Amino acid sequence: MNPNALRAHLLAWYDANARALPWRVGPADRGVRADPYRVWLSEVMLQQTTVPHATPYFLKFTTRWPTVTDLANEADGEVMAAWAGLGYYARARNLLACARAVARDHGGVFPDTEAGLRGLPGLGPYTAAAVGAIAFDQATNVVDGNVERVMARLFAVEAPLPEAKPELKALAAGLVREDRPGDWAQALMDLGATVCRPRSPLCDRCPIATQCLGLATGAPETYPRRTAKAERPHRFGVAYILTRDDLVALVRRPPKGLLGGMLALPTSDWRGTRWSDAEALSAAPVPAAWRGVGEVEHGFTHFTLTLQLLRAEGHAADVIWSPRRDLDGLPSVFLKAALAGLSNLL
Repeated sequence: MNPNALRAHLLAWYDANARALPWRVGPADRGVRADPYRVWLSEVMLQQTTVPHATPYFLKFTTRWPTVTDLANEADGEVMAAWAGLGYYARARNLLACARAVARDHGGVFPDTEAGLRGLPGLGPYTAAAVGAIAFDQATNVVDGNVERVMARLFAVEAPLPEAKPELKALAAGLVREDRPGDWAQALMDLGATVCRPRSPLCDRCPIATQCLGLATGAPETYPRRTAKAERPHRFGVAYILTRDDLVALVRRPPKGLLGGMLALPTSDWRGTRWSDAEALSAAPVPAAWRGVGEVEHGFTHFTLTLQLLRAEGHAADVIWSPRRDLDGLPSVFLKAALAGLSNLL
């Protein structure tokens, strides 16, 4: 394998085929520095989220909060509500913590080194490397899932994920140079996203196919190898849909933990066994004429959930009354439950 020839071919491909993304300064604008705030925001949003899903959120955030200081000065609830639907809500809490640290401790300017970026709260090794390379042209080693897949196929790595991660990161580091590190990182990401896809890789379109050891095996799609995933545990809970005319009762979840700080329907605890009717009624937020209106299923990263749905008309203190038309801002599990429970009323 010739690393320099490989880099030249991939960068030439990127120059001709780079994706147009709203946070990106493309290769045609070489010499223009990317906005660190936009790079950082996009990288946080793209964790566990696809580009098509994240893009409208990115545009909404940057229109409403065009600088990191604007974001830092916003109330927690407003940012959490704007994040609803992106999932993995700890990211939104980390986003605010980082923005406030940049505004408070760095005068609203992101540190321009990988080490400095790593010192910001909620900003891990990958994001620090990505911002360092893309926004500051630092020769960092940017390794996301797309890059891991490219490395596993390029070098035909037999160790399965996740055990192979250190090896894949080391292989990627061997290809990093001082020349165009930001473009190099984005070229690898684009290759993985558009050509070296998880299924049905388009090897006939790959600019580095002649050096790919995975392709030489005849089965590049089998890389990266993976260990069998353990079955996710299943939990059960009850969601309570309390209405008053056109309003629905919501609560703010505790700041720590799953869906922390988000608006939600009141629920019971989530546990490993189904709730009996008597237990479900005893856990209701207020006494009312509760009746069953079905159930919904939802999958989280580490477990799956069945929510039994109870609905009633009534009054309650210490809740947030929301018009039904505004429920779209709820996290997906609660939006799903609300839509199902109110289906014959909407």
